[in-house]
Amino acid sequence: MVREIIFYRTKEGRSPVEQFLDGLAPKQAQKVAWVLSLIEELDRVPGQYFQKMVNTDGLWEARVRVGANIFRLLGCFDG
Repeated sequence: MVREIIFYRTKEGRSPVEQFLDGLAPKQAQKVAWVLSLIEELDRVPGQYFQKMVNTDGLWEARVRVGANIFRLLGCFDG
């Protein structure tokens, strides 16, 4: 299974997620990119990186830990 991650864009074409990632330290951004690639490429992504949020209607959380920081990106499946 291959998934494609598409970041949300505003009407003006701005991507808040890309802006967030651009503001991270290189090591942090590299780890986030690695986790996103796992989500795109693996059939079963380990739960420590990607899981459905409890009591939601299809909302998923990508979780990235870098040192003492935890970054969470929220998303959903289309189709």
